[in-house]
Amino acid sequence: MRTHLIRTAAAAGGTLVAMLAAGAPAFAGVTGPAIYVDGVAYRTVGTPTDFSATGAPDQAWDVIYNFGGVQPSVATAAPGDRDYNGGRWRVHGLSLPSGYAAAVASADTNLNGVIDSDAELALALTAGTAVDLGVVKQFECPVIPLPHGR
Repeated sequence: MRTHLIRTAAAAGGTLVAMLAAGAPAFAGVTGPAIYVDGVAYRTVGTPTDFSATGAPDQAWDVIYNFGGVQPSVATAAPGDRDYNGGRWRVHGLSLPSGYAAAVASADTNLNGVIDSDAELALALTAGTAVDLGVVKQFECPVIPLPHGR
């Protein structure tokens, strides 16, 4: 009986640990580098907001271009920019019809191996190595400078 109780407690404890670990990302807080703006990497805090049906005017949003996970997103503004809208974003999906390497080759003007500014992204869009799929989501999240030395 005692062995059965110990096994049951261990199994329950293991399940609890697994549940907590699965939920950890929701409570992880600030991310690592997640967004580039003008060649500078920023981090963020994921939020569960969805502003897709608000009807807010175009000027209320900044744009983030999402690369589908192959690199951090590229945003058009950050804190300190005159036109920054406080973290209200319209996310545009991107297609890379010739592949990621071709997009980088067509647009990486600072030769750091990524597209890290809206100017570089504009080059890829003009070259056709990136295609803007339009707005896929609207939400709010902060853009936070990385700590010095990161």
